Amino acid sequence: MSEWFVYVLRCVDDSLYTGIATDLTRRLAEHNGELPGGARYTRGRRPVSLLHSEQVASRAEACRREMAIKGLKKAEKELLVSS
Repeated sequence: MSEWFVYVLRCVDDSLYTGIATDLTRRLAEHNGELPGGARYTRGRRPVSLLHSEQVASRAEACRREMAIKGLKKAEKELLVSS
């Protein structure tokens, strides 16, 4: 069973991006263009920085948490990442 993470990034334009990954270091490098891959959303908003991450037990749980965070208003997300 692999570990899953839900993460929130801050893009250079001050927007927030939420995603899931099994390897946060690799995924952050992909988002920043250091490795191939990364989300289309972050390609034009580099560099990005990791603000928040949560470890969860399964991919299903990671997807549920990702959708919950994506459903928050930006002010609520800012509260989450500041804690």
